[in-house]
Amino acid sequence: MTRIELTSTAFSDHEAIPRRYSGEGDDVSPPLTWSGVPDGTAELVLLCEDPDAPSGTFLHWLVTGIAPESSGVEEGGTPPGGREWPNGFGRVGWGGPMPPPGHGAHRYFFRLFAVSEALPLHGHVSSDSVHQALNGRELAAGTLVGTYQR
Repeated sequence: MTRIELTSTAFSDHEAIPRRYSGEGDDVSPPLTWSGVPDGTAELVLLCEDPDAPSGTFLHWLVTGIAPESSGVEEGGTPPGGREWPNGFGRVGWGGPMPPPGHGAHRYFFRLFAVSEALPLHGHVSSDSVHQALNGRELAAGTLVGTYQR
């Protein structure tokens, strides 16, 4: 599978996410840029997940339908052509890091997938249902990991 380069001007891979992007800050999504989307991509899918959440993997952001010719999203924006879905907080769009106080640093995996066809998602989605829908449709992927603790 081809690799997509996914980066942010707000934080480096495996570095701390600034408070501004957290649930205790301004709760705006960080800026992201990407490159290396392969030909034949029908759409891009962006997710941000916290696998360290006490109740299991927590969905912070899911955007489908992103234009394959796009190269990023600005701070607080929606990726071009994208449809935002409800996050684990029950709100549509970005829900910033807000791990339990004293729980240590959590990892936030931003993943961008190039897919061969639109994902068949309906109703309430979870991290598991998104990953199941991605299975067999992935052409390329990129990952950026940020950390946050309270």
